[in-house]
Amino acid sequence: MAKKSSIKVRLVPESKPDSAFFYYVKKPSTGEKAKNKLKIKKYNPSTRKHEIFVEKKLPPHSK
Repeated sequence: MAKKSSIKVRLVPESKPDSAFFYYVKKPSTGEKAKNKLKIKKYNPSTRKHEIFVEKKLPPHSK
């Protein structure tokens, strides 16, 4: 079986990381872009503004 070419990461607002709103995006798992943390300007509906979202680890899940 081949390796995955991308991984799933969670983007949270830079100003309020504990906010209830976040995005899930795919990021390459190998190469030069995999080493850098994602920083994207996206819309935040809770503040009704475009804000900088930064990459955080996925939360642990429970079964």
